Amino acid sequence: MEHTSTASDGQLHAVLVLAGSSGGIGAHVRSLAAGLSAHGLEVTVCGPAETDELFGFSGTGARFHPVEITPTPGPRTDAAAVGELRRAFARASLVHAHGLRAALLSDLALRTARGGTPLVVTSHHANLATGVERRLLRLMERRVARAADLVLGASSDLVARARDLGAADARLGPVAAPPLPVPASEPGRGEIRKALLGAKDRTDRPIVLAVGRLVPQKNFHLLLDAASGWRGGEEPLLLIAGEGPEHGALRARIKAEKLRARLLGHRSDVPELLAAADLVVISSRWEARSLVAQEALRAGVPVVATAVGGLPELVGDAAVLVPPGDPTALAAAVSGLLADGGRRAELAAAGPLQAATWPDEAATVAQVLSVYDELTSSS
Repeated sequence: MEHTSTASDGQLHAVLVLAGSSGGIGAHVRSLAAGLSAHGLEVTVCGPAETDELFGFSGTGARFHPVEITPTPGPRTDAAAVGELRRAFARASLVHAHGLRAALLSDLALRTARGGTPLVVTSHHANLATGVERRLLRLMERRVARAADLVLGASSDLVARARDLGAADARLGPVAAPPLPVPASEPGRGEIRKALLGAKDRTDRPIVLAVGRLVPQKNFHLLLDAASGWRGGEEPLLLIAGEGPEHGALRARIKAEKLRARLLGHRSDVPELLAAADLVVISSRWEARSLVAQEALRAGVPVVATAVGGLPELVGDAAVLVPPGDPTALAAAVSGLLADGGRRAELAAAGPLQAATWPDEAATVAQVLSVYDELTSSS
């Protein structure tokens, strides 16, 4: 794809900015950095040093510029971050910030030395805070929405919110899930199941898998509520892969309530876990384009999910959707699906077909390139 360059040396220089990320944002920025570099752009990624260690931005063809962007505002830390970003933006044709914190600091850095440099913001998350924190975050969201030349929402509800907050231009910018490695073969599946279930358990016991950060947004407590109400057939083993601040509380509940559930911690073998699972459950309070939903449907693993955020438009008819915050409905959906092999087979076949309708990484990079060309050509 040809691109229009406004950089003095004839090469468009895009600076991508993110705060600390261990999940979808980091994976998305890595995908963009690799794709944009492959198209001949000069790319700099700005973020905390640990993000480069985790996602390998430096190995994509991009330059990594460490900037300590802390999760919460602070006069000293913010001033230092803004100063570092200002240095990173000195030769930028365009700045593309991912998430609210990164966008706020990027706007501050551009205000003193902007010179017409366009600011693109990708909105990845909804505001799920309450009380005073919610009002403060809304003020920040409004400032970002109005400061950005363009807001890309990872789901339609985020696009609508950006427009309500006063964005001059807001569009859908889906975040594609990177392709997973080929799952384990069928004999491998049996070995994985045996290891997960343990030597004393039956190898045909159903496995229900959940993957994600152990944080309130993912609402794993709702999933444990549902696990206490599985009905019919043999009780499944619930496996939750991920790390986060709620680990201790979830572990305490599993022990106190004697639930057939286990916390796996961080796992790098998600394809193998998917191959071993009978179904995947997403109990979140909100999601844009859930990576685990994309991975599960691509792999042909049936999914039960809460009907929140961008999940309904993402999965279509290829998953079972339940009302958010309803453990009885979630338990009934899981139990019903485990008891109905025919329905699971239908969903397993529907998943890859639904996945084929999503934009892939190449299409996502092409959309972003088009946006960059549009903004730099008119700036």
